[in-house]
Amino acid sequence: MFRKRSSGVLLHISSLPSAFGIGDLGPQAYQFVDFLKQADQTYWQMLPLNCTTAQAGYSPYNCYSAFAGNPLLISPDQLYAKGLLDKQDVRGLPSFPAYKVSFARVETLKNRLLNRAFERFFGQGIPDAYQDFVTRHKEWLDDFVLFTALKHRIGARRMWTEWPKPLRDRDKNVLKEIRKELGLELERYRFLQYMFWRQFTELRDYCREQDILLVGDVPLYVAQDSADVWAHHKLFKLNADKRPKFKAGVPPDYFSKTGQLWGNPVYNWDAMAKQGYAWFVDRIAHNMSLFDTVRIDHFRGFAAYWEIPGSHKTAMHGQWQPGPGQAFFETLFEKLPFVQIFAEDLGHITADVRELMREFDFAGMKVLHFGFDGKPSQNSHCPHNHEENYIVYTGTHDNNTSRGWFEHNATEHQKTRLCEYLGYKVTSRTVAWQLIRLAMTSVAKVAMTPMQDILNLGQEARMNFPSKARGNWQWRMGPKDMASKHAARLKALTELTGRV
Repeated sequence: MFRKRSSGVLLHISSLPSAFGIGDLGPQAYQFVDFLKQADQTYWQMLPLNCTTAQAGYSPYNCYSAFAGNPLLISPDQLYAKGLLDKQDVRGLPSFPAYKVSFARVETLKNRLLNRAFERFFGQGIPDAYQDFVTRHKEWLDDFVLFTALKHRIGARRMWTEWPKPLRDRDKNVLKEIRKELGLELERYRFLQYMFWRQFTELRDYCREQDILLVGDVPLYVAQDSADVWAHHKLFKLNADKRPKFKAGVPPDYFSKTGQLWGNPVYNWDAMAKQGYAWFVDRIAHNMSLFDTVRIDHFRGFAAYWEIPGSHKTAMHGQWQPGPGQAFFETLFEKLPFVQIFAEDLGHITADVRELMREFDFAGMKVLHFGFDGKPSQNSHCPHNHEENYIVYTGTHDNNTSRGWFEHNATEHQKTRLCEYLGYKVTSRTVAWQLIRLAMTSVAKVAMTPMQDILNLGQEARMNFPSKARGNWQWRMGPKDMASKHAARLKALTELTGRV
């Protein structure tokens, strides 16, 4: 799929600097595009942009909609520029940590500003573009805004499975009446999605002007407490009370000795197949309207997935079940012939996963942090074993930063092997750029570097601990971190390794 040798940077939008406590779709996002252009990069890879919740630790991989954008990423600066906020709204702001997202405080501020923008928007008269957006996205938008309004009315901490039975089971007459009652609230949530979509598409258009391609991320699963499961419960393996009969996760691995119990409900792929996989195809199509290519997180679940009984507290005693495999992708490419996707194929990967990837020529991933274990001849992440149809990373959002990995996670064997491989001494001060150089000189068509490694940051800048439920996703860049010296260094290496 990746036809030319190229490179990019992995950075979530929330990690951009901003006066509002969280990175957003405003001026700093455009500044980052300029940084990428200056550094001769081709790709900007992001994490999922969907709605996050306090209950799920603000994880972008555990959202309450697979379609809706995260309102926390809406830029107040852009709202001010469009006349939807006054000057005093975007001045005199509370102070926020410079290098960390304080999500609860950000929510308080953003909700206040977004409410003001909503009132002014409808006071100015509804534009045709808004009506067009609502009509084109009606299939998922109507369920999402109703789900969100009900969560707000009943209580965010109460899962929809605990709602009164007529609401839980989507009684048509009851939903019709509640839509009338919650009319203004539903309009507010539609407005937020419209503003997210408008700001993101404007940023996407600027990226295209600068020849920067956007890479999105699609988690295989969705959260149990989501509009998707509530509206399409027959597509998931649930009990009679709509709770998960089985939950998703992975068996014990590098990240956790007891495996990872994600808690997401697993799909009823037979029911999906009977509907022509329509919901999942629509999900991919929606993402492709925003991004130039998308990564499918936990791709191996399409070949086989780890199914854990709903009552279990760890992922240790699950079972492998067959996924939809080739049938799904044949349907996907029949309906979306030009869709551009690649596979997150890390962890326990078996022959059936490899065969599925070969069948459709999907690119996979290599991670250098994993490249210096065991025998060099047998470690596929070791640079000399890389192949062209891959994206090579120094580390991912689930890894420590390269400096943090070297200081806290790498074994003495790994450190020694890395030094032997390079032929010279590696230190915590130099390891990040030495790994960036290894990635850029790889035969893999694409080299992707987390921004933390470009900035040579340590463990304090780690984005996620996969076995830790709280305290993740908080790292932010500082206001001076897009300095031209970083772009110049990256540009020189990009030119040297033929990735311009």
